[in-house]
Amino acid sequence: MSTRHARPLVAAPAAVLAAVAGVTTVLTAVSWTVRPGGPVSLTSGRLLVRDPGTGTVLDCTSSHVSGTLKHGSGLPGTGLGSVTSGSFTHCNGPIWLPFTLTATDLPWHVNLTSYNATTGVATGNLSHARLKLAGPSCRAVIDGTSGTAGDGIIRFTYTTSTATLTVLPHGGNLHFYNPSGGCGGLFTGGDRATISGKLSVSPKQTITSP
Repeated sequence: MSTRHARPLVAAPAAVLAAVAGVTTVLTAVSWTVRPGGPVSLTSGRLLVRDPGTGTVLDCTSSHVSGTLKHGSGLPGTGLGSVTSGSFTHCNGPIWLPFTLTATDLPWHVNLTSYNATTGVATGNLSHARLKLAGPSCRAVIDGTSGTAGDGIIRFTYTTSTATLTVLPHGGNLHFYNPSGGCGGLFTGGDRATISGKLSVSPKQTITSP
Protein backbone atom coordinates (compact mmCIF):
# COMPACT_ATOMS: atom_id res chain seq x y z
CA MET A 1 0.00 0.00 0.00
CA SER A 2 1.36 3.44 -0.88
CA THR A 3 1.93 6.12 1.74
CA ARG A 4 -0.62 8.29 -0.07
CA HIS A 5 -3.38 5.75 0.51
CA ALA A 6 -2.29 4.73 4.02
CA ARG A 7 -2.55 8.16 5.59
CA PRO A 8 -6.38 8.34 5.75
CA LEU A 9 -6.43 5.03 7.64
CA VAL A 10 -3.85 6.21 10.13
CA ALA A 11 -5.78 9.42 10.65
CA ALA A 12 -9.15 7.69 11.18
CA PRO A 13 -10.78 8.89 14.43
CA ALA A 14 -10.57 6.48 17.34
CA ALA A 15 -14.32 6.70 17.86
CA VAL A 16 -14.95 5.41 14.30
CA LEU A 17 -12.52 2.53 14.79
CA ALA A 18 -14.19 1.61 18.07
CA ALA A 19 -17.61 1.62 16.42
CA VAL A 20 -16.41 -0.59 13.57
CA ALA A 21 -14.83 -3.02 16.03
CA GLY A 22 -17.98 -3.12 18.14
CA VAL A 23 -16.18 -1.81 21.23
CA THR A 24 -18.38 -0.39 23.99
CA THR A 25 -17.45 3.23 24.55
CA VAL A 26 -16.95 4.45 28.10
CA LEU A 27 -16.70 8.21 28.28
CA THR A 28 -14.93 10.33 30.85
CA ALA A 29 -17.91 12.52 31.63
CA VAL A 30 -17.65 16.27 32.06
CA SER A 31 -21.32 16.95 32.78
CA TRP A 32 -24.17 14.98 34.30
CA THR A 33 -27.94 14.83 34.45
CA VAL A 34 -29.55 13.64 37.70
CA ARG A 35 -33.27 13.18 38.27
CA PRO A 36 -35.02 13.51 40.67
CA GLY A 37 -32.07 14.16 43.01
CA GLY A 38 -32.75 15.37 46.54
CA PRO A 39 -32.67 13.14 49.64
CA VAL A 40 -31.70 9.52 49.02
CA SER A 41 -31.59 6.42 51.18
CA LEU A 42 -29.41 3.38 50.53
CA THR A 43 -29.87 -0.03 52.12
CA SER A 44 -27.80 -3.19 51.77
CA GLY A 45 -28.58 -6.80 52.44
CA ARG A 46 -24.90 -7.68 52.68
CA LEU A 47 -21.64 -5.75 52.85
CA LEU A 48 -18.20 -7.33 53.23
CA VAL A 49 -15.21 -5.64 54.87
CA ARG A 50 -11.86 -7.39 54.47
CA ASP A 51 -8.30 -7.15 55.70
CA PRO A 52 -6.52 -9.04 52.87
CA GLY A 53 -3.33 -9.08 54.93
CA THR A 54 -4.80 -11.16 57.74
CA GLY A 55 -7.69 -12.74 55.87
CA THR A 56 -10.26 -11.32 58.31
CA VAL A 57 -13.74 -10.77 56.83
CA LEU A 58 -16.60 -8.85 58.44
CA ASP A 59 -19.98 -9.79 57.00
CA CYS A 60 -22.56 -7.03 57.60
CA THR A 61 -26.17 -7.98 56.93
CA SER A 62 -27.76 -4.61 57.72
CA SER A 63 -26.56 -1.29 56.30
CA HIS A 64 -28.20 2.09 55.96
CA VAL A 65 -26.75 5.18 54.29
CA SER A 66 -28.45 8.55 53.79
CA GLY A 67 -27.47 11.51 51.68
CA THR A 68 -28.46 14.00 49.01
CA LEU A 69 -27.90 14.43 45.28
CA LYS A 70 -28.05 17.55 43.18
CA HIS A 71 -30.85 17.82 40.61
CA GLY A 72 -30.73 18.96 37.02
CA SER A 73 -28.53 18.81 33.93
CA GLY A 74 -25.11 20.14 33.07
CA LEU A 75 -23.91 19.25 36.57
CA PRO A 76 -20.20 18.73 37.33
CA GLY A 77 -19.24 15.24 38.49
CA THR A 78 -17.21 16.52 41.44
CA GLY A 79 -19.33 17.16 44.51
CA LEU A 80 -22.49 15.90 42.84
CA GLY A 81 -23.87 14.84 46.20
CA SER A 82 -23.04 14.01 49.79
CA VAL A 83 -23.36 11.20 52.33
CA THR A 84 -24.70 12.57 55.60
CA SER A 85 -25.05 9.40 57.69
CA GLY A 86 -24.07 5.76 57.53
CA SER A 87 -24.29 2.75 59.82
CA PHE A 88 -23.48 -0.89 59.21
CA THR A 89 -24.77 -3.26 61.86
CA HIS A 90 -25.13 -7.00 62.43
CA CYS A 91 -21.53 -7.42 61.26
CA ASN A 92 -19.99 -10.73 62.20
CA GLY A 93 -16.26 -11.43 62.22
CA PRO A 94 -14.41 -14.68 62.86
CA ILE A 95 -16.21 -17.11 65.17
CA TRP A 96 -19.23 -14.81 64.91
CA LEU A 97 -17.73 -11.95 66.90
CA PRO A 98 -20.15 -9.00 66.61
CA PHE A 99 -18.89 -5.72 65.13
CA THR A 100 -20.35 -2.40 64.07
CA LEU A 101 -19.12 0.11 61.49
CA THR A 102 -19.99 3.79 61.67
CA ALA A 103 -19.37 6.47 59.05
CA THR A 104 -17.48 9.47 60.49
CA ASP A 105 -16.00 12.75 59.21
CA LEU A 106 -19.29 13.42 57.47
CA PRO A 107 -20.35 14.59 55.01
CA TRP A 108 -18.62 12.38 52.50
CA HIS A 109 -18.52 13.67 48.93
CA VAL A 110 -20.17 11.91 45.97
CA ASN A 111 -18.18 12.22 42.74
CA LEU A 112 -18.89 10.74 39.30
CA THR A 113 -16.11 10.18 36.76
CA SER A 114 -17.28 8.14 33.76
CA TYR A 115 -20.40 6.84 32.07
CA ASN A 116 -21.14 3.81 29.92
CA ALA A 117 -24.03 4.79 27.66
CA THR A 118 -24.52 1.21 26.46
CA THR A 119 -25.14 -0.24 29.92
CA GLY A 120 -26.38 2.90 31.67
CA VAL A 121 -23.73 2.50 34.37
CA ALA A 122 -21.99 5.46 36.00
CA THR A 123 -18.67 5.06 37.81
CA GLY A 124 -17.55 7.29 40.65
CA ASN A 125 -16.27 7.46 44.19
CA LEU A 126 -17.00 8.60 47.71
CA SER A 127 -14.25 10.85 49.01
CA HIS A 128 -13.50 12.24 52.49
CA ALA A 129 -14.51 8.82 53.83
CA ARG A 130 -13.62 7.51 57.27
CA LEU A 131 -15.18 4.71 59.35
CA LYS A 132 -14.89 3.51 62.92
CA LEU A 133 -14.91 -0.21 63.62
CA ALA A 134 -15.91 -1.55 67.03
CA GLY A 135 -16.16 -5.06 68.41
CA PRO A 136 -16.44 -6.58 71.91
CA SER A 137 -12.85 -5.68 72.77
CA CYS A 138 -11.46 -4.37 69.47
CA ARG A 139 -11.37 -0.88 67.99
CA ALA A 140 -9.93 0.33 64.69
CA VAL A 141 -10.27 3.06 62.09
CA ILE A 142 -10.64 2.69 58.34
CA ASP A 143 -9.29 5.73 56.49
CA GLY A 144 -7.11 6.79 53.57
CA THR A 145 -3.60 7.99 54.32
CA SER A 146 -3.74 7.98 58.14
CA GLY A 147 -6.09 7.25 61.01
CA THR A 148 -7.07 10.92 61.32
CA ALA A 149 -6.84 12.14 57.72
CA GLY A 150 -10.48 11.73 56.72
CA ASP A 151 -9.39 11.27 53.11
CA GLY A 152 -10.57 7.75 52.31
CA ILE A 153 -11.81 7.00 48.81
CA ILE A 154 -14.39 4.30 48.04
CA ARG A 155 -15.11 3.47 44.40
CA PHE A 156 -18.57 2.48 43.18
CA THR A 157 -20.78 2.04 40.14
CA TYR A 158 -24.42 3.04 39.86
CA THR A 159 -26.84 1.25 37.52
CA THR A 160 -29.91 3.31 36.69
CA SER A 161 -32.04 0.39 35.45
CA THR A 162 -31.88 -1.40 38.82
CA ALA A 163 -31.23 1.60 41.10
CA THR A 164 -28.24 -0.32 42.49
CA LEU A 165 -25.01 1.14 43.83
CA THR A 166 -22.22 -1.43 43.79
CA VAL A 167 -19.28 -0.79 46.13
CA LEU A 168 -16.06 -1.87 44.43
CA PRO A 169 -13.32 -3.51 46.51
CA HIS A 170 -10.50 -2.17 44.32
CA GLY A 171 -9.37 1.27 43.20
CA GLY A 172 -9.81 3.11 46.50
CA ASN A 173 -7.21 3.91 49.15
CA LEU A 174 -8.68 2.51 52.37
CA HIS A 175 -6.45 1.08 55.12
CA PHE A 176 -6.84 -0.10 58.70
CA TYR A 177 -5.35 2.17 61.37
CA ASN A 178 -4.95 2.28 65.13
CA PRO A 179 -6.16 -1.24 66.06
CA SER A 180 -6.46 -1.55 69.83
CA GLY A 181 -7.79 -3.91 72.46
CA GLY A 182 -8.38 -7.44 71.30
CA CYS A 183 -7.71 -6.83 67.59
CA GLY A 184 -4.55 -8.93 67.58
CA GLY A 185 -4.49 -11.12 64.51
CA LEU A 186 -7.75 -9.65 63.12
CA PHE A 187 -6.58 -6.30 61.75
CA THR A 188 -3.08 -4.94 61.30
CA GLY A 189 -2.40 -1.23 61.22
CA GLY A 190 -1.49 -0.13 57.71
CA ASP A 191 -3.11 -3.14 56.03
CA ARG A 192 -5.25 -2.40 53.00
CA ALA A 193 -9.01 -2.45 53.69
CA THR A 194 -11.58 -3.42 51.08
CA ILE A 195 -15.35 -2.96 51.13
CA SER A 196 -17.71 -4.66 48.69
CA GLY A 197 -21.45 -5.03 48.36
CA LYS A 198 -24.60 -3.76 46.71
CA LEU A 199 -26.99 -1.10 48.02
CA SER A 200 -30.48 -0.28 46.78
CA VAL A 201 -31.07 3.43 46.17
CA SER A 202 -34.43 4.98 47.01
CA PRO A 203 -35.99 6.85 45.37
CA LYS A 204 -34.60 5.53 42.11
CA GLN A 205 -32.24 8.00 40.48
CA THR A 206 -31.77 8.38 36.74
CA ILE A 207 -28.15 9.38 36.19
CA THR A 208 -26.80 9.98 32.70
CA SER A 209 -24.09 11.93 30.92
CA PRO A 210 -24.35 14.32 29.25
